[in-house]
Amino acid sequence: MKIKKFWLEKKLHDLNHDEWESLCDNCGKCCVIKLQNEENNELFYTNVSCKLLNTENCKCTNYENRKKIVPDCVKLTPNNLTQLNWMPATCAYKLVNEGKDLPNWHPLNQSSGSSKISEKYSVAKKVFSENEINMDKITDYIYDWDNEVNNE
Repeated sequence: MKIKKFWLEKKLHDLNHDEWESLCDNCGKCCVIKLQNEENNELFYTNVSCKLLNTENCKCTNYENRKKIVPDCVKLTPNNLTQLNWMPATCAYKLVNEGKDLPNWHPLNQSSGSSKISEKYSVAKKVFSENEINMDKITDYIYDWDNEVNNE
């Protein structure tokens, strides 16, 4: 079955709602808590997720109301994407915005619709919910997600 690669033919602004939502590979990396050094702005990812992230499948447990429940949750749009320097390098929205193709493991490139390949790139079953840890010790949870994928 030939997959129609709409993401190569359209700009992010031109995607319909279903196309936009389908770009997300559910890696969950945008939902992990990130820390920023105030002196040099260096960014650190953690292996702690937002309380709304289902840590088993990387789906938001209340996607429609997430901004009401977690006010600092960032709703990704074509207009704010370039300002979000913390988006992972593998983020489909970021790749499409840069005019690049999606990686072979992305669900849209999998004819079977299986997410087994993309699970390797997700935080599923690899993170703690913020409700499970002492947030005063958040620096103990700094984690290098890029290094994990590169070492597999």
